[in-house]
Amino acid sequence: MTRTFKIALASTAIALATSLPLAAETTAGTPITVETLVDHAEMIRVADTIDAAVDAKDWALARSLFTDEIRVDFTSLIGGEPATIPADGLIAGWSANLTEEKASFHLRGNHRITFEADGSATMVSHGYAWNQMERGALPENGGNALWEVWGTYEHSFTQTQDGWRVDGMSFFATAERGNDFVRNTPGS
Repeated sequence: MTRTFKIALASTAIALATSLPLAAETTAGTPITVETLVDHAEMIRVADTIDAAVDAKDWALARSLFTDEIRVDFTSLIGGEPATIPADGLIAGWSANLTEEKASFHLRGNHRITFEADGSATMVSHGYAWNQMERGALPENGGNALWEVWGTYEHSFTQTQDGWRVDGMSFFATAERGNDFVRNTPGS
């Protein structure tokens, strides 16, 4: 994070914090302070940057936002069991499926962050993802170039020497529509 960005972020947090009755306000049981507001903004930035990096196919940037191992649970989409895997494996899977032929768009909002006593944090947010692959529009591939999904993301964060990093990521799908060929078929 650049020094200018840190100063701007801290200034915004101070402005927000001074407008709150700090003695009475908490976020999920954690008192609202300048530090928690800055941490809150940073965790949202990290999660949003993961989405933007995936959509831009900037796999190095996406990888840099995770710890070396990550707990994942995408069972609502792909079945199986939750697992702890190398972050490099997660990025390899994403990059194999979301090749240049397949466009994606990820969006998240309504972030709710809980700070834990051990210094970690958990963020729950609503999420939406859209995938498009023109080959899906061919009749033999389902006749629809789109697949989309809505659900809830849960990211767990840990503080590292490089700042907040994601050490756990789950997605709980609530609805999906479109062509499974687009979802399941790696682009070329």
